Amino acid sequence: MMPRGLRNNNPLNIRHSADRFRGEIAGTDKSFKTFSSLAYGYRAAFVILGTYLSQGCNTIEKIISRWAPPAENDTESYISQVERYSGVSRHKELTSASGTEYMMIVAAMSFVENGQNADIAQVQAGFNLQTKIKIQ
Repeated sequence: MMPRGLRNNNPLNIRHSADRFRGEIAGTDKSFKTFSSLAYGYRAAFVILGTYLSQGCNTIEKIISRWAPPAENDTESYISQVERYSGVSRHKELTSASGTEYMMIVAAMSFVENGQNADIAQVQAGFNLQTKIKIQ
């Protein structure tokens, strides 16, 4: 069976909230948002990470500690896996021009959330739909 995040076109398992994202559609999942395509699911993740960045959440360690808090996740394991799969150090300070690193981080987060490799073309498509993070 396809992982929940991929079924919902929400590869980072973004929870329901008052925030509405482009491409978000009504779904049947009680906990997580549903998007019209994987690209829009990835776009929403980049938008959220861009907001995190503007609030000083600028390393993998800070991002994952907020994204997957210890109350509900093995946050240290999540950080280690994202660091390993992305090739980006957990302590590297990211900027709004760190688009290449952000794409690798989001692909790694998708892997952790779904247990299978992200489709990098879909990650790139989602990146291209947002404007908060750029490639230098």
